[in-house]
Amino acid sequence: MKKNIHPKYVESNVTCGCGNKFTTRATKPELKVDICSACHPFYTGKLKFVDTAGRIEKFKNKFSGTSYGTKKKSGKTEE
Repeated sequence: MKKNIHPKYVESNVTCGCGNKFTTRATKPELKVDICSACHPFYTGKLKFVDTAGRIEKFKNKFSGTSYGTKKKSGKTEE
């Protein structure tokens, strides 16, 4: 291995948004994550929507109206 090209690999404290904390090894001494194995729906088996930056609300607002995707009639009548 070449010397002085690899980052330092140190013990790291990881903090999740749900409050879970654990220790691992990484190149940074402290990591903050949004989802961990204690709160991720795949590992917990519970269905939970993870809303990032209001995307679910934006989607609901966009598609809740009846006008989206419907054809608008013009004032002209075809004969």
